[in-house]
Amino acid sequence: MYPILLRLGPVTIYTYGFFLALAFLTAIFLSCREARRVGLPVETIYNLCFSLIVAALVGSRLLHVILNFPDFVSQPLKVFALWEGGLVFYGGLILALAVAWWYIRRNSLPWRTTLDTLAVGVPLGQCLGRIGCFMAGCCYGRPTDLPWAVTFTDPEALGHAKGIPLHPTQLYEAFLLLAVFWVVYRLRQRRRYEGQVALTYFFLAAWVRFAVEFLRHPEDHRGMFLYGEMPLTQFIALAIGLVSGFLLWRQRKIERPSAVPGEA
Repeated sequence: MYPILLRLGPVTIYTYGFFLALAFLTAIFLSCREARRVGLPVETIYNLCFSLIVAALVGSRLLHVILNFPDFVSQPLKVFALWEGGLVFYGGLILALAVAWWYIRRNSLPWRTTLDTLAVGVPLGQCLGRIGCFMAGCCYGRPTDLPWAVTFTDPEALGHAKGIPLHPTQLYEAFLLLAVFWVVYRLRQRRRYEGQVALTYFFLAAWVRFAVEFLRHPEDHRGMFLYGEMPLTQFIALAIGLVSGFLLWRQRKIERPSAVPGEA
């Protein structure tokens, strides 16, 4: 599509980097606004968001480098070329959760409410990030003859399947994540217990990723194949979806009022 947004002399602004920055700013804005609504210290949440951004970038890039290590052996400085794409979401999620756990304990924040607050902004940020992927040509889909197939022809595009009609998996995921955002944004004022918003986000986003992975191109490397054609990233999504679904079901049983003895 349009991997380069703008060239100003020696300065190149990459579309992926622009949307990545927009995604982080949007997630921070929504999370801090939610923090103000629920009475959490906004400055503390802002600092937490900044720490999580750093953790997410490091973790997602690190997992990408691990999964594609041979590509970086001859060009090790490419490890730092974030504007060219190459971020694995679940690597960032794992490290960000570890940092969040440490930060929440250090600042004595209510951890369930804090995670609910963060979950309000994350899916919309992910949606914008996937649009950036689409513009850059990474995270591309399998070949298809569907009328909405997309063909990447720009030589600067990051994908390897140029000139072939492909599933726009980036847009599939972006639209589905927009729906996830709509659900969690409405749920934030209707939650029945602390942590429900975060669990709902994890559950829905995980199944979105699990489903879209079936349409991703096999040459778009996402780790070792653990079962048939299921790559590591899809397996992680499946695990998160099952665990969060179990926790939602368990909490629903706990929250459900017990029947009064003698009532039918």
